[in-house]
Amino acid sequence: MTEFDKLLNPENIYIIQVILVLFVALVADFFQKKIFRSLAEKAIRTANKWDDAVLQSIPRPLSIIIWITGIAFASEIFHKATGAVILEAFIPLRDAIIIGSLAWFLVLTIQQAEKSYLKSGKDVDPTTLDAISKLARISVFITAILMILQAVGFSISGVLAFGGVGGIAVGFAAKDLLSNFFGGLFIYMDRPFAVGDWIRSPDREIEGTVEKIGWRVTLIRTFDKRPLYIPNAVFSQVAVENPSRMQNRRIKETFGIRYDDGDKMEAITDQVKEMLKGHPEIDTNKTLMVNFNSCAPSSLDFFIYTFTKTTNWVKYHAIKQDVLLKILKIIEDNGAEAAFPTSTIHLATQELLKNPETRP
Repeated sequence: MTEFDKLLNPENIYIIQVILVLFVALVADFFQKKIFRSLAEKAIRTANKWDDAVLQSIPRPLSIIIWITGIAFASEIFHKATGAVILEAFIPLRDAIIIGSLAWFLVLTIQQAEKSYLKSGKDVDPTTLDAISKLARISVFITAILMILQAVGFSISGVLAFGGVGGIAVGFAAKDLLSNFFGGLFIYMDRPFAVGDWIRSPDREIEGTVEKIGWRVTLIRTFDKRPLYIPNAVFSQVAVENPSRMQNRRIKETFGIRYDDGDKMEAITDQVKEMLKGHPEIDTNKTLMVNFNSCAPSSLDFFIYTFTKTTNWVKYHAIKQDVLLKILKIIEDNGAEAAFPTSTIHLATQELLKNPETRP
């Protein structure tokens, strides 16, 4: 009897069945990768981002499911033919791997969708998108763990009961950690600032550009380029100013002219106001004021109060310089002079000095 005849023996036919099942799994895996790769290339050309994410995430988890299902069928055939008891433990392992593969598929889909929306250039807040993505992945992970525990024979009710009691102990032990976590959650929900914003706190020495918002700390890059790590719980206790979201930048300055030039004050303020109204970088829809303000000890003061169209820090200072230089030129063109602190001494007349007794 040849080896082939032995293989065809009814007692050994299970070997052919096992090989056939594994071959079918190989073919199925090959074709599913090819099909989904082709569909993913077509989906990229559509406007919908979710079909891209789903089709790009399917192949690898599906490949594991195909192979684990094929191996499970093969092991069942082998078990029936040989009665090997050790293979019975493979069934819960198969269920756990399938659950894990499905969870992996969901996590990959969420990650791909997040990347697609960030690359799309649409008006999507990266901070909020990152928070939603993290929460969704954590939810999938926790659900998958509970289902896997149930699949391998653990009681979920017991695990949840233990988690409830343990959660109280952990809550007391990790109070600061939890407060930082919920502080980060409130930042994601309320969105007082986002990555890339310039923020400052009048209550604390906090000022810089937000580089990363984590679940425990927020990384701020100060203007001297030092990294500043702020626990998220701090932001629920202090006031936070977000200059990045300002609509305009303000120019507020006071100018003084000599008392001798008081008769020219009205002409100067009128010309300065007209100059500001005609300036291309001044937002005339906002408050614009130029008024004689006070009689100071050494000067007659007027002030300007206006807003630039830009919020860019560098451009703002260039505009402010241009405005100030034009105001000084207007003062000069009117024959007036900018005042500076002076003192005036009144001397007695010669007659009074010669005859002091004539003083009143």
